[in-house]
Amino acid sequence: MVQESLSFDALVVGGGIAGLQAALDLADQDFKVAIVEKDATIGGKMIRLSKVFPTLDCSSCITTPKMAAAAHHENITIFTYCDMQSLVRNGNSISAAVRQKSRFVEAEKCIGCRQCEYQCPVYVTDPEQGGFSARKAIYIPFSNAIPQIALMDVENCTLCGKCAKVCPTQAVNYFQEPEDFIIEASTAILATGFELTPLENKQQYGEGKIPNVITSLQMERLLAPHGPYNRVLRPADGMEPDSIAYIQCAGSRDKSMGVSYCSRVCCMYAIKQAMLLAGALPLADIAIYYMDIRAFGKGYEQFFQNAMAMGIEFVKGKVATISEGEDGGVRLHYESQEDGGGVTSADHDLVVLSLGMIPDWNPQGCCSVSCGSDGFIETVKPKISPTLTDMEGVFVAGAAAGPKDIVDSIVEAGAAAMEASKYLTTLNRAVKAVA
Repeated sequence: MVQESLSFDALVVGGGIAGLQAALDLADQDFKVAIVEKDATIGGKMIRLSKVFPTLDCSSCITTPKMAAAAHHENITIFTYCDMQSLVRNGNSISAAVRQKSRFVEAEKCIGCRQCEYQCPVYVTDPEQGGFSARKAIYIPFSNAIPQIALMDVENCTLCGKCAKVCPTQAVNYFQEPEDFIIEASTAILATGFELTPLENKQQYGEGKIPNVITSLQMERLLAPHGPYNRVLRPADGMEPDSIAYIQCAGSRDKSMGVSYCSRVCCMYAIKQAMLLAGALPLADIAIYYMDIRAFGKGYEQFFQNAMAMGIEFVKGKVATISEGEDGGVRLHYESQEDGGGVTSADHDLVVLSLGMIPDWNPQGCCSVSCGSDGFIETVKPKISPTLTDMEGVFVAGAAAGPKDIVDSIVEAGAAAMEASKYLTTLNRAVKAVA
């Protein structure tokens, strides 16, 4: 079977904030750009956040316009819910084999009316809300998802047929198969982002089995205005917490988890969430257990000082283990590094683990770019050209190259776009000279 081949000037792998910025910068220079995203919507991790540090601006207010601009740009084509099978160089071009996963909804027919979702009788846990609420077995990920195309969770679908009956455009297709196609481009930008270290891997912190111990991204959903409860509640029993603790370096600087590096942003997002919690729960006690506070960016140190001035407690000590406390609480056992030190314990109603950042994509077997010992894509000239990989015409941006915050990701995306633009211009001149 002959696979369809599509031609573009540039390919951007990843539709998060870095990928969107790089694509927009290239498209504004009149290059034809393809964005390939593994998720059912573009926006990446940033669209899932409540606010950003240190300005506490609305995350959706920043990300949604970028998503809309990319979706409506005449020079950008977006491929969502796709897997990258291979990315290889063939002469002057890069060939990417892409697999369009089955949505079981025909994208060209779906109008985003959500009638299928409203009529579906099956409720399943919604990972978009941290697992704290439910969604349907056929759904659109969230209200401002782009594209507004439904997809079916076949693992939980009962094949009752209601979604197909109510669809006004007959878009539901229970027999849809994955489709493979080829993208040919002259250059590529890898903006594949990050994932958090798995909660289940941390034996000392209960392996995810202790009630009312949550991750930082789950707390983002509790704090979001469109979150699962519209307020901050303990997920295990629905109680409003009076005491909240953050455990820093819960997944970073930890050789036992294979993550020996600092993830850079954990201190700042914990402080941000603590400040938001102080506003949402003014009577709650909030403590951050830390080894070092790494406030590395512009305005970050002042942000840290503001948090202390608000009454947020900073406890210098490494939490060794946590266990279940009384009445659904959580008990922390830690070694204090202040007031003479010593091993002590503290009880809290809710505990948030500041998990570390790990690569979201492993290019091994798919792409010949090299990775460092930490698993992130390696750059050949990190000081003078931090977006340049060891594969000709392929650049990297954002957290795909290592842990970094949103500001640095956007700046690096712009740098990758300029490197790609320069490469395209040079390549086009060489082709014309030969012709």
